[in-house]
Amino acid sequence: MQLLRPIIRAITMTSTTPQPADLVHAMPDPALVVDAQGVVTLANEQAIEVLEAAPVGRHLSATLRVPAVLEAIAAATAGEGGASVDYEVRVPVPRSFRAHVSCLGEGKGALVTLRDLTREQQIERMRADFVANASHELRTPLAALSGFLETIQGAAKADPKAQEKFLGLMKSQAERMRRLIDDLLSLSRIEMNEHVRPSGEVDLSQVAAHVRDVLSGMAREFDCTITVETDGPVVVAGSRDELVQVIQNLAENALKYGSSGKLVEIIVRRNGEWAEVSVRDHGPGIAEQHIPRLTERFYRVNVQDSRARGGTGLGLAIVKHIVNRHRGRLVITSELGNGSTFMMRLPVKG
Repeated sequence: MQLLRPIIRAITMTSTTPQPADLVHAMPDPALVVDAQGVVTLANEQAIEVLEAAPVGRHLSATLRVPAVLEAIAAATAGEGGASVDYEVRVPVPRSFRAHVSCLGEGKGALVTLRDLTREQQIERMRADFVANASHELRTPLAALSGFLETIQGAAKADPKAQEKFLGLMKSQAERMRRLIDDLLSLSRIEMNEHVRPSGEVDLSQVAAHVRDVLSGMAREFDCTITVETDGPVVVAGSRDELVQVIQNLAENALKYGSSGKLVEIIVRRNGEWAEVSVRDHGPGIAEQHIPRLTERFYRVNVQDSRARGGTGLGLAIVKHIVNRHRGRLVITSELGNGSTFMMRLPVKG
C-alpha cells in the first residue's frame, strides 16, 4: 500500500488539475499560446472567431499582422516581461483591440489575450459627442437671448415696436430651450429604466386614435389629414404614456417633414406574435444614407430645416429607447419622392 500511494496521488492530480489547453479554452476573451518561435500552439474558439482563421500550427504573423504585438511577443519570450498593445483592424469592419502579452518563462513562449475595445470606445465617443452637441444646442438660443436683451436695453430702448418684435423672438428661443431640456430629461429618464420591461396592458389601437385626436389641430395647420386604420384591439405589455409618446413623436415628424403628401396614416396590425404600428407619410422621403443614423441623438437630415420646425434632434432617439424598453424593434423604410414609413414592432401580450 505504501508503494501505491505515489501512483494514486499522481493519477488523482492528473485527473483533477486543469491542463493549459483547458485553461485557454475556458477563458472568456480570445486567447492563444505561442512558442518561442512565434508559432501558435493553442487557441480558443473566441480567438479563432476574431482572427477569422485557425491559427494553431502557424506563425502568429500569418493571422495577426500587427508588428507591435509581434515585437511584444518576441520580447516576452526572451524573458523581458509582458506588455499591452492597442491596435486597430480596418476590414471587414473597423474594430479596436488591446493585446496583453504574458511571458510563460524565458524561452517557453507567451500567452496572448485579446480584448475588444470597439464597443467601449464607441460609447465614449457617443458620450463626448452628446455633451458637445447638448452644449452647442443650448448655447445657440442662450446667445440669441443675450443678443436680444442687449438690443432692447440699447438701440431699441425707446422703440416699442422693436421691443415687441424682439420679445417675440426671445419667447421662441426660450420655447426652443424648454423643448430641448424636456427632451433631455425624458431621454435620461427612459435610459435609466430601459432595462426594466413595463408590465401594464396597452391597446395600441386606442393609443393611435388618441394621438390622431391630439394632433388634429396640428394637422389642420399643415393642411394634412391623419387617418387611423386598425383591425380592432391590439394589446401589448407596456407603458401607455411612453407608447403615446412614441406614436405621437412619429406622427409629429410625419406632419412636419411629410405633410406635403397631404396624408399621414397610422396603421395598427397584429402579425402573428407581433403588434405592428406603422406611421406613414407621402412626402419627399429620406435619402438612404441617412436612415441608419436617424435615431442617433442630435442627428438631423437638414439641421436648419429641423430647427426652423422646432425639432430638437432627440425625438427619434427617445422613440428608439422606448421601443427597446418594450423589447421591440423600430424599422424605418423610405424612398425619395415616395414618403417614409416608421414601424414599431412589439410582442403581443399573451
